[in-house]
Amino acid sequence: MQWITVATPPFNSLDTFDEMTSEFANPEGLEARYVGTTDGELRVISLWESKAHADRFFTTTLGPALAKVLGPEPVGQPTALGISVERTYVR
Repeated sequence: MQWITVATPPFNSLDTFDEMTSEFANPEGLEARYVGTTDGELRVISLWESKAHADRFFTTTLGPALAKVLGPEPVGQPTALGISVERTYVR
């Protein structure tokens, strides 16, 4: 079952986002990603093949990429909300 994550990274710069994502070009299981700002904060909405793919990315790939770009102790922690995809509509 597909899985959506809505993440708030510990930074607000699109340049920093681009630098960080250059560390992992195409994560396994990532189907789509949308990035934008709301209320002055960057949001990253990702569509994954499954929750397992998202979990694996967040536990093994994201941390090292954040540490490389922001240093070993970045200010703040990324937060993420997970959503199980129950219905879809694609135009």
